[in-house]
Order: sequence, then C-alpha cells, then structure tokens
Amino acid sequence: MSYELVWFKRDLRWQDHAALTEAAARGPVRCIYVIEPELWLQPDAALQHFEFVRESLQALDRELHLHGGGIEIHTGELPEVLTLIWQEAPFRGLHSHQETGNGFTYARDIKVAAWCRALLVPWTEHAQFGVVRGLKNRNLWHAEWEKHMAAPVQNFSRLQFYKPHSTAVLSMQTPAHLTHNPPLRQRGGRPLALATLHSFLHARSRGYRGGISSPLSAPDACSRLSAYLAFGCISMREVVQRTRAHGAQLPPQASRHRAGLTAFISRLYWHCHFIQKLESEPAIEWRNMHRGYDGLREHDFNEAHFAALKAARTGWPMVDACVTMLRETGWLNFRMRAMLVSVAAYPLWLHWRPVGEWLATQFLDYEPGIHWSQLQMQSGTTGINTTRVYNPIKQAQDHDPHGKFVRRWLPAMRIVSDCDLFEPWQMSHQLQLNAGVQTSADIAQPVVELAQATREAKQRLHARRQNAEVKAGKKAVVDKHASRKPMVQRKSAQASNEAAKQQLGFDF
Repeated sequence: MSYELVWFKRDLRWQDHAALTEAAARGPVRCIYVIEPELWLQPDAALQHFEFVRESLQALDRELHLHGGGIEIHTGELPEVLTLIWQEAPFRGLHSHQETGNGFTYARDIKVAAWCRALLVPWTEHAQFGVVRGLKNRNLWHAEWEKHMAAPVQNFSRLQFYKPHSTAVLSMQTPAHLTHNPPLRQRGGRPLALATLHSFLHARSRGYRGGISSPLSAPDACSRLSAYLAFGCISMREVVQRTRAHGAQLPPQASRHRAGLTAFISRLYWHCHFIQKLESEPAIEWRNMHRGYDGLREHDFNEAHFAALKAARTGWPMVDACVTMLRETGWLNFRMRAMLVSVAAYPLWLHWRPVGEWLATQFLDYEPGIHWSQLQMQSGTTGINTTRVYNPIKQAQDHDPHGKFVRRWLPAMRIVSDCDLFEPWQMSHQLQLNAGVQTSADIAQPVVELAQATREAKQRLHARRQNAEVKAGKKAVVDKHASRKPMVQRKSAQASNEAAKQQLGFDF
C-alpha cells in the first residue's frame, strides 16, 4: 500500500497544516516526528523546549487517534531515519513545512534534499509563516505576507492512515544532558494555544496598548501566543484571520479594544519580517550582519560579567529580577528582554553570540529568526538601526515605580525601603543594619559603574560607526534586510505603544 509521509517539525498542529492537508488529499498518510540527537545537543536547546514539544505531540497524537491514526516518534538523524522507513515501506512523497531554524536545521535540510534527490522522492515544503524562500529583495515582501495571511485556512476533509503505525509519544526519552525546565512555564499543545488566543481576543487584548511594556501588566496584556507560534501549535494565518475577524465584529465604542488588536497585527507582521532576515542570510546566527562590526566586542568578552548576568547578580534590581522571572517562567515581556540585551551589550560589553545562546535556552518561545536578528539589532551590529540603550534604573522607575515586580522576584528587596529601591547599593551601613540586609551578600553590588561603562561603550560603538568603510557597507545591509512596508502602515505601527520593529523577542 503506497502512502505519503508527513514530517512534523515545529508545526505541531492538525488544522491549517498545509503538509498534512495536501498529503491527505493524495491518499493514505504516515505521520512522523523525529527526535534528532544532534539537534538537542545544540547550545540553543533546553529541557523546557523538549518538554513543550512532548506535550504538543501528545495533543497531536490524541487528535490523530480520533481519525484512526497517530504520530510515530522516531529517534536518529534524518537521512538514516528516512532510509529505515523507506526500507520498511517506500512512500510516494515527503511533505513538511519550511523551517527557518538554526544552523543545524539548515544543514540537515540540505541533507534531506540530497536524500530525496538520490531516491527520486518528491519533497514538498509549504510556507510556515509569511516568509518567502528564495526572496531576491524586499520590494514585494509585504504583498506576499498579506497574500499568505489572506489565503483560506487549510483543513483536511478526511484522513486515511497507512498501517501499521506506532504511538510512541509517551515513550519519548528525554536527552540526559538537557537542563532548564522552568516550573512556571506555559504548557504545550494546540488546545492550550486556542484557549490562549480566545482569552486574548475576547478580554486581555483590551489592555494590550499601554500594558505590554511593564513586567507587571505584560503577563496578562500580551497575547502569550509566542511559544505556540514558535512550535506551530497554531498557525500564524489562523491568528491573523481570527484577530481581524474579531476586530471587525467589535462595536464602534470599543475603540481601545480595536486599537489593541490593530497593534497586535502589526507585531505579527514584524514577527515574519525578522524571520525573513535569517531566511535570507542564515549566517547572521553566528556572524555580524554588518561585517564592519567584526571584532568590536568579541575579543573583550568578560566571563565574570557574563556569570553575574546569568546568576541574577548584576546589582541592578530590575535586571536581576528579570533574569529570575525568566528562569522561573521561561517568559519575559519585550521591553525587559531588550533591556537585558542592552545591559549585556553596553555596560557589560558582552558579545551577542554567547549571550544569545544563553537567552535561547531561557526563552520558551525561542524563534531563531527573530532571536538572532534582534540580538544583533539591540547590540548595534546590524549597521542600519538606531542605537537603543536601556538604562536599567530608569526602566525600574518607569515600569516598576513601587517595586512590586522587583520585590516579587528578589526576596531580599522586600525589606528595602522605597527610597533605596532603585539603587540599594547606596544604602548606608546603618540603614543596612536597620533593614537586616547586607549589600554584596543579600543584594549584589553593581558589577560596573553604570553611567561610565555605558558612556564608554557608546563611544566605542559610535567610533566604529563613523568609519568610512563601515558607512559604505551600510547600503548592502539596507538593500537586503530593511523593511519595504508601505509608509502609511509604517506610521500606523509607529503610532502604537512601541514601534514594533524595536522590540526584542516578539513575545506579543
């Protein structure tokens, strides 16, 4: 009995799954997910990602069982796994979504393509987001994004499965080396993705504008769909269409609610815009987008500064509270992510690549295309973006003026008075005795003098930026990566609470 092989990757859903829909239209299907040992050995992998995938596969398998099938779990590297499946029972075609992932998945897909060519097996890849493979330039990209989002949601009318099938989802063996699984992280699976979208559209989006910057309000005001989109539990097209449909149904007086949904759509656009950068230039995962910035920080990496950042011991309460929240939940709102990278890149003068590898393991919603583009943008190595340096003291004053966030995540700060909240290291010895807290022990001292270190970092960056060769190289980066979004829509996006293109992580 011939059949079509459907390879699930970061597309762990059953609705609007173009690969499954097309394969089902051609006849019996066999659905597989492959645990790739080398993929999980990459420095951007964490236990929380593996567990989220497991939960999402369990939900997928339950749904496929309702249609008389299931998903098979295989372990091994892709060409070898495909060979074993082929030897057992040859398939007519391979179906999957395109993946704009890390360097390993890029190289792996080249190997899969070679395997398919050698055996004359057609491999059909479908667009996962509004990302265009083989894009020559950005001029028509926006129109392609709108075309993808407006296309009908694709669902199979009938599923017929190739037999036999394996249902080994629950027997997924966790790689022993993986660490970091935050106790308060979101759980995976399409049903939870749909519930999260529903609660956002019908209630939480009212607070989207004005609520997504503060770490206090952002956990509710943000959509919280980023992890579900990153692992494909729900499609970008579904989210865009449901958001637009819900906004169209709102009464005229619901202007704040409608504005929140409009701003959200803008951020979904920028989500794909940044993934397109990695699709067009995979090397930006490990090298500067503008090569004129090579050597800027790489040779001055301070391991002690990096260790302090990872341990939530920088001495700046807002930074350390954010690192602690991230460690416990796997999530942080966009502005605080940008602040973390800014602190790492400027006063701590850390190269973005090691910082990015660490943050990739901390973010449950790690999406390589967004992650590496944003790391470089916030670090000033794209050559085309305005330098944005976040002062962690000012961020605390603006977004946590009463210390509720800091005191939640840093217990030692709970006995520090409001007047010492933002710079607790300035407390006198007597005040420390009265409060029962000791700086350097209970509360870290700043690892550097913030104003001076930031000033020196900006001077070094701007000196490089004034170099004639660096200036000359800017045009090539603009031509390849800059947005061509129509000016009217660009102004609309800028009118939202924050210009979406300046925000790290796109946690929505």
